[in-house]
Amino acid sequence: MMTNIDPITLTVIQSGLQQVCNEMDLAFVRSAFSPVISEALDRSDGIYDKDNGELISQGELGLPVFVGTMQFGTQCVIERAKNLQPGDVYIVNDPYLGGTHLMDVRFVKPFFYKGEIFAWLANTGHWPDTGGAVPGGFSANATEVEQEGLRLPPVKLYKAGVLDDEILSIVLSNIRIADQRIGDIKAQAAALTVGEKRFTELLDRYGAETVKNSIKELKKRAAQQMRARIKEIPDGLYEGEAFVDSDGVVNEPLRIEMKIRKEDTELYFDMSGSSPPCLGPMNSVIATTKSSVYLAIKHIFPEVPLNAGTFEPLHIDDPHDTFLYAKYPRPVSGCAAEVSQRIAEAVFSALVKAIPDLLFAAPAGTSGNLCIGGYDPKHDRNYVMYVISGGGYGGNSSGDGLSNGCSTIGISKTTPVEVMEQFYPVLFEEYSLHQGSGGAGKQRGGFGVNYKIKLRRGTAKVSMVMDHGRFGPQGVLGGSDGGVNQVKVEQNGEPYIPEHMSKDQNIIVEVGDTVHVSTPGGGGYDDPFLRNPELVLHDVKRGYYSAKQAQELFGVVLSGRENTVDLKATEISRARYSVG
Repeated sequence: MMTNIDPITLTVIQSGLQQVCNEMDLAFVRSAFSPVISEALDRSDGIYDKDNGELISQGELGLPVFVGTMQFGTQCVIERAKNLQPGDVYIVNDPYLGGTHLMDVRFVKPFFYKGEIFAWLANTGHWPDTGGAVPGGFSANATEVEQEGLRLPPVKLYKAGVLDDEILSIVLSNIRIADQRIGDIKAQAAALTVGEKRFTELLDRYGAETVKNSIKELKKRAAQQMRARIKEIPDGLYEGEAFVDSDGVVNEPLRIEMKIRKEDTELYFDMSGSSPPCLGPMNSVIATTKSSVYLAIKHIFPEVPLNAGTFEPLHIDDPHDTFLYAKYPRPVSGCAAEVSQRIAEAVFSALVKAIPDLLFAAPAGTSGNLCIGGYDPKHDRNYVMYVISGGGYGGNSSGDGLSNGCSTIGISKTTPVEVMEQFYPVLFEEYSLHQGSGGAGKQRGGFGVNYKIKLRRGTAKVSMVMDHGRFGPQGVLGGSDGGVNQVKVEQNGEPYIPEHMSKDQNIIVEVGDTVHVSTPGGGGYDDPFLRNPELVLHDVKRGYYSAKQAQELFGVVLSGRENTVDLKATEISRARYSVG
């Protein structure tokens, strides 16, 4: 069947599909109004199968966590779609219908070629607000999904290319800063229009049958490549775990139990021993839970091409009766940004025992979701400022972890400080590396960051849903855990530290009050006492660790003005710590 497609044509079509998605990404980013999309890149675009919604291609700049959820979400739209016409666009953010949290709003559009549906185009954008109890939607104390914002089932926002003003008015009447949303809505729809044009050009050039057959072959080859990589893992049962600090309501940790069974070329994932459903917003819908496993494996084998075939060898049991299978009305605002990263961390912690040279210690594992919402008297308008912050990556067999890297689930970056200060009434008084936060190891973890925001005008409410405040990112093979997340709000000079460490909501701040956040560092890899003392000295000179930390964590004793290593004292120190 495939003998009529030569390898060069197949490769060109694969790149062409990728390019369609990349151009959708760029169109979305360049025309979006909200900094969380235009600067932080919290969005994704893709092409999906016309019958079952399976992933055909996704933009290189898209968030990995959306890889799985968008195909599940597209499937839910397909099941409900009626009377389709060219130009129709569905809007949906229902977490229980293949979604994440309510702020991730999906647009799904049938793609017609010569009068017939050929595929679906879809994208997701993080809206800075969808209503709910707190500005920004990250309600740390929510006990039901209605408190988190407006929930939309799949409905046609555009009908035959015409924006439905009635549905639009319902949406805008239920969210804050509604006047600023229309720009993002039109940008999101325009990205799909760009995709239509580019996809049509690809089909015109190579023909519908050739492209269709190429898509089937690319899926088959991705599955073959993933199975070939999985085959390198020794057969056996591997167990790992990870912990969420708390659910934001009950101040107790939630456990993810990960059992991975490897047989020949297949991986089987069992999370049934995890904590039961929780009261607060750290429940995960099944689409996000499965997508988190997908992205974890893609982290381990990044060279495998990305489409639905990539995930064929991954078999995930539905973790019923746990907080990883949320059902209505469980709140879920923390699932995509936080719980997803703990799931990935549990996968890493299990498989590092089998393939230590391919894996790494745990990364920071939190998106650091911080929202400040209020009224700016200077510009006479309301605002919602959303901050994503980076953290340290874990050390690995070949080197130290990256500092201030993006989260496990995506490529979203922190919006430039200058942009946030221009858009919102705030001043960043500090932005620096979080000293000592890199977990000790032969290859140490990377470092998180410190930032401090001061309110300049008006009154505002601060809310945050973060994690790794109770437990630092896991070290592996004898390495130490990374430093924890820390949050402190100063109100009229008095410090306030949230009871749940990195989860709270509606903290009132006035002019001059500050919010200080320190993000986690990555875990350490292998025994810290095996680290070259000269590398420890180099870290101390750069201010990454203090001289005291150098001795406590690595057993390295510095002499003089901390510009030399006392090798004999280091030998004694390491021997003492090893015995102790």
